[in-house]
Amino acid sequence: MKAHVGDRIVVASPTIDGTVRDGEITEVHGMDGSPPYMVRWADTGHSSLFFPGVDAHVSGVHESEPIGSTQSTELVAVQHARSWRVDINLFEAGADTTAHAVLVAEAPRSFAMQGDAHRELTDVPNPEVGDEVAVARALRRLSDRLFDRASAEVISVEGPHNAITK
Repeated sequence: MKAHVGDRIVVASPTIDGTVRDGEITEVHGMDGSPPYMVRWADTGHSSLFFPGVDAHVSGVHESEPIGSTQSTELVAVQHARSWRVDINLFEAGADTTAHAVLVAEAPRSFAMQGDAHRELTDVPNPEVGDEVAVARALRRLSDRLFDRASAEVISVEGPHNAITK
């Protein structure tokens, strides 16, 4: 993991529907951007020295990407506004597969959902199918939760007549 001062670090919750923690990296103590990092946490405003684990992800603020213009052949540089990412971890236990999907986005939109798949004992073992079903269910639940949240925000600002439909 590599980071720069000003990057954002997000730490996924170890439990489903748990709190996702995020903060701004204010100091980088490792060589070449490696940990540990001094992080100012968004939820408390306090700073602490942080050694990230596998549940932590860095989002850089130093990126920009070129976008092609519509009518001409010239490229226009556009400042990168934000990055959202979905991290998926798969867990297998016997005939069961669980996918844990974490939306890594700006607070307060970071959250996690779970999808499960179960293979009957009479089914042919095919782990890829279990993975695909569990991931699809987790992503569908994550998508529905994000959509419901956006719809509720629109309704709270503009009223029910402007509700978003699926």
